[in-house]
Amino acid sequence: MAAKKAGTRARSTTPRKPRRKKAEPRSRGLSAAEVASEAATPPTELIQGIQQDGGEVLAVYRDPLGAHTVVFAALPIDKVEPTPYQRDLSEPHVKRLVGAMERLDRFLDPVIAIRKDGRYWTPNGNHRLHASKMLGAKAMVALVLPEEDVAYQILALNTEKAHNLKERSLEVIRMHRGLTGSRAGKESDFAHLFEEPAFITLGAAYEKRPRYSAGAYHPFVKRVERFLDLPLEEALREREARADRLLELDDEVTRIVTALKERGLQNPYLKNFVVARINFLRFKKDDSPSEFGPSVARMLSSARKFNLDKVNKDDISRMGGGGGAEPDEE
Repeated sequence: MAAKKAGTRARSTTPRKPRRKKAEPRSRGLSAAEVASEAATPPTELIQGIQQDGGEVLAVYRDPLGAHTVVFAALPIDKVEPTPYQRDLSEPHVKRLVGAMERLDRFLDPVIAIRKDGRYWTPNGNHRLHASKMLGAKAMVALVLPEEDVAYQILALNTEKAHNLKERSLEVIRMHRGLTGSRAGKESDFAHLFEEPAFITLGAAYEKRPRYSAGAYHPFVKRVERFLDLPLEEALREREARADRLLELDDEVTRIVTALKERGLQNPYLKNFVVARINFLRFKKDDSPSEFGPSVARMLSSARKFNLDKVNKDDISRMGGGGGAEPDEE
């Protein structure tokens, strides 16, 4: 009980974001008439590009919140493609969309797109795009945005609603790769897009090992990771090196788990249990930062000295499923 109270006190010292004030009704943005007014400056170059690409501009308007210009257009479907850094396609989801669209005989949800080298990248419409192609569609409607950077910002919103840790981490590392080489700046400059530094390193680990059990390591990695004050290219190399260290640790943990299973200990949270046992940070009562390299090295040392004889079924049962972490994804 005392330990639990101490942990509660430690967590309470973490700075919290100020609560956003509730907006007054009808206090921001444009009226319906202003959205549709001719005050929007037509992005002439973008409109001409859409027409040259075989598309048709249906309308130009200002979005009701920030008054940004939006081009509503019909695009040739073979020129629309997903951004290369978003989550993997879910075949079951595509099949459900195909069935629904076929029953309604309608496509009612425009995708968001940006024009890039005569192609149209959609950061939020991959499943709708594939469903439309499976149905044999010739065109699809899209909200085409003049600002290319918005694609990364839209992807950040998608990251927040990703289905699981793997999808979220892979989206973030792919976004990092997309920015590297095409944008100047440090990794820390893009913190608002990446959301959490642990996602970058775990994403790099997933790229190297698709069946990596990141759920067991995420609480630890989250405490030792920070956004790097390095140029994007250097930061990416560092992330890949850190991923290698995590996979080295995972190899040791997997060795322990295999040995425990051979002794008759079977539990879906067995890997979470082992990681928790060697995670020295669980005894740390404050939120002071810990360095990634030394922390992983200490975890590795503990894993190599892990005493199998000191583990029994009651130990695992008392953990209550690895402290709430996701079970082993393998």
